[in-house]
Amino acid sequence: MNILILGGGGREHALAWAVKQNPKCDRLFVAPGNAGIAMLAECADLDIMDGAAVVGFAEENAVDFVIVGPEAPLAAGVADSLRAAGILTFGPSAAAARLEASKAFTKEICDACGAPTAGYARFTDRAEAEAYIRARGAPIVVKADGLAAGKGVVVAMRVEEALDAVADMFGGEFGAAGAEVVIEEFMTGEEASLFVLCDGTEVLPVGTAQDHKRVGDGDTGPNTGGMGAYSPAPVLSDAILARTMEEIVRPTVAEMARRGTPFQGVLYVGLMIEGGRARLVEYNVRFGDPECQVLMLRLGAQALDLIQACAEGRLGAVRANWAEDHALTVVMAAAGYPGAYAKGSQIRGLEELPEDSSHMVFHAGTAKRDGTVIASGGRVLNVTARGATLAEARDRAYGMVDAIDWPGGFCRRDIGWRAL
Repeated sequence: MNILILGGGGREHALAWAVKQNPKCDRLFVAPGNAGIAMLAECADLDIMDGAAVVGFAEENAVDFVIVGPEAPLAAGVADSLRAAGILTFGPSAAAARLEASKAFTKEICDACGAPTAGYARFTDRAEAEAYIRARGAPIVVKADGLAAGKGVVVAMRVEEALDAVADMFGGEFGAAGAEVVIEEFMTGEEASLFVLCDGTEVLPVGTAQDHKRVGDGDTGPNTGGMGAYSPAPVLSDAILARTMEEIVRPTVAEMARRGTPFQGVLYVGLMIEGGRARLVEYNVRFGDPECQVLMLRLGAQALDLIQACAEGRLGAVRANWAEDHALTVVMAAAGYPGAYAKGSQIRGLEELPEDSSHMVFHAGTAKRDGTVIASGGRVLNVTARGATLAEARDRAYGMVDAIDWPGGFCRRDIGWRAL
């Protein structure tokens, strides 16, 4: 089959790599792609937010199946346009994508189906939000309601920090995403992520992971899009996973179907775990980045079979076959990230690294210039490895990191520290 993947980051490189392992993939397009993706797929200059343009490209190139990577085109209804044109698509409708596109909507769903989550209040008035924060005190969590490229959440340890966050959000820092603000109870415990395929009625867990949000070793410094991840997540035991499916995932999927907006795609379930029980932190409606990188390295070619079964509504007939192994990814970022950073620095040594089922460098923010790979974003490379143990996967990944010649980049040196 001919397959089109929408997106151009590390998540999409990992998806493309896994899809390419499967013999049923005849031709692979990725739009817009990056320098690493271009080594295994045909990159297309396509506006992935334009549903009509994506449909036109798919029809012109006899695309049989479209996999939507990022959240923005899902929220914009690109999957709806593709399905209306009769093209098999993996990813939720715009109505179902509100589980990520609106924090307030997710809270409504949790209230309706009884899914355990943080206590909250929602505001469209700045003064009322500030009064609520002063009455509640800190620590407290302030969230812009809409999509803010992963930057619309502030975990405030001081009241002043929370008030500043509210001022920024209502002041337009996140555009329309901050027109409404959700303020939540601060939850204690250990965070982990569960990834579940949903075909509207059936659900299938396909992996667990933990990522590292803060920029510095020891989880210090500002939040980022993610500086590394590993899978599986030891804190998500079989017992906690089973309870999470029964108390959170299945009730949510049933409630979405009851409302006439069934969820089809991957549900990223962000959890806070304490005392043997999980509470929902947030839903995302796509694979995490960089969690997708460790999941795809462990799943390999079967990822396409599972994703296709999900899109075709026959999830109940498939199962994920996991090896008893571990995977870990280290994000290499441009110096200065997540603040201001320079683009265009050269990256050398990549061609000398192994590329197999246990070692992969997934590109995120890269481009080609005069035959050389250059940095074109903040998070630039995802250096990923598998091993029989997490320690082995870590050692392999950092061995690859140390072989990359990139003076303009940096990484955390402690990915996996919680589990190790």
